[in-house]
Formats: sequence, C-alpha cells, structure tokens
Amino acid sequence: MKIGKYTVHSILSGGFKLDGGAMFGIIPKPLWSKSNPADQLNRISLVTRNLLLVSDTRNILIDTGMGDKWNDKAKEIYEIDFSNCTLERSLRSLSIEPSDITDVLLTHLHFDHTGGSTKWENGKLVPSFPNAKYFVAKKNYEWGIHATDRDKGSYLTENFQPLFENGVLHFFTENENLFDDEIELINVNGHTIGQNLFKIFDTDNTLLYCGDLFPTSSHIPLPYIMGYDLQPLISLSEKKKLLTVAIEENWKFVFEHDPFFAAAEISKNEKSFFVHQKFETV
Repeated sequence: MKIGKYTVHSILSGGFKLDGGAMFGIIPKPLWSKSNPADQLNRISLVTRNLLLVSDTRNILIDTGMGDKWNDKAKEIYEIDFSNCTLERSLRSLSIEPSDITDVLLTHLHFDHTGGSTKWENGKLVPSFPNAKYFVAKKNYEWGIHATDRDKGSYLTENFQPLFENGVLHFFTENENLFDDEIELINVNGHTIGQNLFKIFDTDNTLLYCGDLFPTSSHIPLPYIMGYDLQPLISLSEKKKLLTVAIEENWKFVFEHDPFFAAAEISKNEKSFFVHQKFETV
C-alpha cells in the first residue's frame, strides 16, 4: 500500500498467547471465545504485527515484537512461537536488513512491543538495529523505569534501557508530527501511561496503527477493554473518540495482535461500533 512517500508493509514477527479473560476484561468468556477461542489454559492466540514504512530516504519500523531473549519458563507461559516468522525473516523477505532500518517508532515499552529492540551480542545487550534512532514518549519511558507492582512485569528494562545507555533512544512530545506531515502521533493513556498510536495518512488513505487500544478486531466494541489497562474508563473515552473520527474520515485500523486479520474498516449502527470489513493485509 502506498501512502504519500511511503510504501507500507504489514509484517509478522511472531506468535504468542495470553489469558483470554485478561485480554477481554469484563466480557464473559461465552462472548469473546466465539471470535477468539481459548486453549486448555484459557489462553488465546495472538501475533505481533509491525508496520514497515519505506521511502527513498527512510526505512521506518513501528514496534519490534517479543524478541528472542526469553528463558524456557517464559516461552512456555506465553507459548512464544517463531516457527512461522521472526522479525528479521519478515524484513529480509522484503530485502531489508536490520542495518537498513533508519528509525524505530515504539507505541510503548511493554515487552510484546519492544522486546525485539535489543539483542545479545558478545555477552552484552545492544540495539538490534545498529543504525536506527529509536523513538518513544518520554512519559512512557519514565513510567517504565518506575513501573508499579501491578505492571512492572510488562516493562522489562533489558528491552529498552540499553537503548538509552547507547544514546539511541529519543523522546517525542505529544501530538508531534514525525519527519513530515504523513506520520502523526496520537497519545493515549488508558492502557498505560504515554502510549502513542501512529496515524499514517495522505489525501486518499489513512491508517491507524492501533497498539494496545484496539489490540485485535474483536476489541472494536466499546466494552471490550483489556483487564491489563491501568485506566479502563480512559480507554473507553479514547476508543469512543477515535472510532467516531475513524468512521467520519474513513480510516483503516491496523491491529498489532490480531491473529486472523491485519486491518479493518469500522462502522456504527444505533447500538454500537462494529467491524464493517476485515483485511488480511494493509
């Protein structure tokens, strides 16, 4: 898909599982399991889906997936699966090497969004993309290094502190347009403090990379809010606002964790918001 100067690629970087109840909050299992069936441990299948934006001068990667720095216990808990894809394999299928990435935009610093940002090399953690600048909201970084007892398990500092120590982690401010007028930040704070969604747009098309505000297409209805969210009522307000604008302006949502569909267009009837059309790629 072409948006402005960018060719946009949706790429997969791995599979994993999380508890279905945690993923759907107050929604009863008989409802959410219709679209996202659970295994014997009540876990649902998820993916990490990233965007690659390619122009004449930049190769921009949005989020970096789970990474491979996991011990056997964690691999079992999350059933981490790289059998079908890894971030590097997906990039190389597009003739992009890690050294070709110029910029990494991070929605937030949870392990399933920035785990692939660092790697082990010669016994130490280094940036996975050696020539890239990494970007994240400063308040999300500050929250991550001082995470609460409730969410510190999601902020694993080995995924992002080496970026800061190597001088490649940069902070952007709220509502900033990055590089040009075709990538806009949308700051949201319901899921965690200082998450940024990325709007990629031109006069004809708009994509919203939804991060963890809408992790899957099943999360479009307003009450479908993750139990992981720190401020669920704020998530509710943020969802309502963005869904309304998306319908008015004909945006396409890109889902970071949906195992079945990469993107969707949204509609609304007198009762609720709903997915109008699903797409396997952007």
